[in-house]
This record gives sequence, structure tokens and C-alpha cells, in this order.
Amino acid sequence: MDVQRWYPTGIAGFHGRPGDVIPRYAGKRYEWRIGETTDDTEQTIAVARAILGERPVSHVAIGRELLRCRKSAHPGVSLWSFLQIGDPARMASDGDGCGAAMRAAPVGVFYPSSRLDDLVRGAYESAIPTHGGQLAVCAAAAVAGAVAAALEGRSGAEVLTVALSAAQKAETLRPSEKAPAIAHSIEQIYSDLANRKQLVADEVAGQYFPNKPQHIVPLAISLALITQSAEVTALLAANIGGDSDSVASIGGAIAGALRPDTVNEQWFEVVSAINQDGLLDVAASLAAITSTSGRAIGPLRAGRPGSG
Repeated sequence: MDVQRWYPTGIAGFHGRPGDVIPRYAGKRYEWRIGETTDDTEQTIAVARAILGERPVSHVAIGRELLRCRKSAHPGVSLWSFLQIGDPARMASDGDGCGAAMRAAPVGVFYPSSRLDDLVRGAYESAIPTHGGQLAVCAAAAVAGAVAAALEGRSGAEVLTVALSAAQKAETLRPSEKAPAIAHSIEQIYSDLANRKQLVADEVAGQYFPNKPQHIVPLAISLALITQSAEVTALLAANIGGDSDSVASIGGAIAGALRPDTVNEQWFEVVSAINQDGLLDVAASLAAITSTSGRAIGPLRAGRPGSG
């Protein structure tokens, strides 16, 4: 496995106190800190801010917010190309990475699953500044649909159904001859993992290592629905490896919406203290406007959204 190749003598270089530069990143282009959020959170907040500023969901408004993002912006990633062009109205013609899906949760907070057409369109608008491929757009729709259904207190099976419906509906927005579609991957991976007696990180990594879009989003959704725990989903993602922050971010959002009590409060407090990115204010504001979209969100408790 890649972990054994990268760390033959054991995983090291990540120790320290919250807020300290992670040892293995000291002196690098970007010095990541212990407890610091990644581009997944930065771009998720960007989408939420865009929705707060302009409704219905608009790719131009989202583009303006994405132009302020800097984490993990380097040659070879979709955000880098977007930042170099510098046009908030830009609509990507391709791009099938998971960058669109990782930031789609706010769309699912704003639109209820009963407005699936609007939700899918919102997911498309949030994706298109950087990702124009069918896989990316449909994956974003699936995540938004899953979050919406989870917030409504639906069962795991119902959340899966809404996610699949959203992904399939989004296929018409970006027709493609490529196969299989992301909905097929979600259904297949979920079906396999849900029938296992237990989820073992090494076994999951051996079959569905999250280093490509066809695995990342389906795995995140599957872990969230099977464990129904934001904490367990994050731990599994970290131990599976690959694009672990995206799996944890996407899966954690869905599991946290489904079961707010499974969010690790100590982790939450550390992350909030280190990042000071206004996440709580944004979340509270987004929850406050959801009534205009036909959705009611539970009250805030202990500083955490949706845990009432």
C-alpha cells in the first residue's frame, strides 16, 4: 500500500500541538498547521457565502468567492486554472475531479430534497466554475442531495435514494458518452460495503482506494450512510488514505447532518479555535435563510449547527 511505501518505518512527522506547523510541512510551499482545515472546508465556506449573498444559487457569485480561495492552489488542480483566468463568470468545459463535490454541502442545506430540480441546478452552478465534466457535476449533485435528505431526518436508505436521483438528474446537464456514471459507482460501492460484517480500512483501501473520482465520492457517501457517524467516517477516511480529507469532509458532512450527535466535540473545538474562519457565523446565517427555500433547520446548540 502507498502508506507503507511513503512511511516504511511508521507514520511520523504529524505530531505536535494544535496550531503548530505540522513537522513534515515545515519549510514547504505551504506550512499546514495541526488542526487547520484544507481546501475542502475553504471552498465549502465560499459556496455558503455565495448563497448568502445571492439567490438562487449562481455560478458567478460562487466564482467571486472561489477567487478568494488559496489553499491547495497549485499547477495541476482545477482551482489553479480558475484563479489564473480570474473570471468569476467562467464556466469550465471539463474537469472530473472531486473538487466540485467537496464544496456542495451548502447547496443541500439551502434546498430541500422536495425541490430536487433546484437542488441539482444549484449543485451544477457550484461546480461549473472549476469542474465541467459529468462525473464532477453529478457527484456534486449526489452530495447536495444526500445532505438535504439527511437534514430532513430521512433514513439511510432514503438518503441514498435521493443522492442517486440527484446524480441521475444531473446527467442531463452534462451529457457524456463515458461509462459508468457516478450514480452507478455510488450504488455499487454502497451495496458492497453495506453487506460486509465490518468495515476494515485496509480491505476498503485495497478495493476502493480513493485516488480517483469514481471512488472518492461514492466511498464518502457509503461510509457516512453505513456508519451513520461523522467521527467514525473521518477515522476510516484517515486510515484508508488517498484523498482522505475529501472523503472525510464529504462523508462527515452527510453523517453529521444525519446524526449531529456523532460529531466529535473536542475535534470541533480545536478546529474552530485554530482556523477562526467564521464557519459558525456562516452556518448560522445559512440556517436562518433556509425557510425561504421551504426548509427548516434545527436550532444551534453548543455552537454547532444543526445539532438541536
